[in-house]
Amino acid sequence: MTVLHVGGVANVRDVGGMPAGSSRVRTGVLFRSGHLAQLTAEGGAVLSARVRHVIDLRDDAEVDREPSALGGVPTTRIPLFLGSVGSFFAQNLDLAAMYRHLIDESAPRLVDAIRVIAAGQPTLVHCTVGKDRTGVTVALALSAVGADREAVIADYALTASQLPPERNRAIVQYLRAHMPDATNAVELATASPAPVMAALLAEVEERHGSVAGYLREAGMTAAELDALATALID
Repeated sequence: MTVLHVGGVANVRDVGGMPAGSSRVRTGVLFRSGHLAQLTAEGGAVLSARVRHVIDLRDDAEVDREPSALGGVPTTRIPLFLGSVGSFFAQNLDLAAMYRHLIDESAPRLVDAIRVIAAGQPTLVHCTVGKDRTGVTVALALSAVGADREAVIADYALTASQLPPERNRAIVQYLRAHMPDATNAVELATASPAPVMAALLAEVEERHGSVAGYLREAGMTAAELDALATALID
């Protein structure tokens, strides 16, 4: 993976370069990041030169609160959570339970997002911080085409180190002041532990035979999966 420095945007990287069997994931095709609301002019120039399509996984309230500052690049909005982000904090779910909710309740939306990636244009996937919705979507897309499991997990786990420390401090202070009983809230907001993604992918494979099998059961065709492999694998 290649971490990119884009003005005003956190957690930006190109996932290309990781091994996939005897080949590698293609560079310059699949990018991931946090939201683009504070994108600078210089950062916009960097992204506009690299990206031809954006997938925004946030819900309406998030988009209204922090609209994207990237113009001129087509964007497909696919709100991935059924319900608000805040509801997961209110329910005090841990990361594993939240990801299981995504897999179980948002399978058609995950397929819709991965179909955009399969179209083969250089695509940026983002949510608010690029950790959970983005992490699950990217991990499924990469795993479906045979990317190395440890590399996929490492890409997910990298996010925690890419979040701005000042952002994390402010969120932790807010959560401890306003949601003292939500014992999983800090993890939900700031963590991306490798074992959580490893367990999720293992569970998908146990229940559906493979990640590709999960996507097929959710409506993705064999031709679309072939197109995904063509787009992502050198």
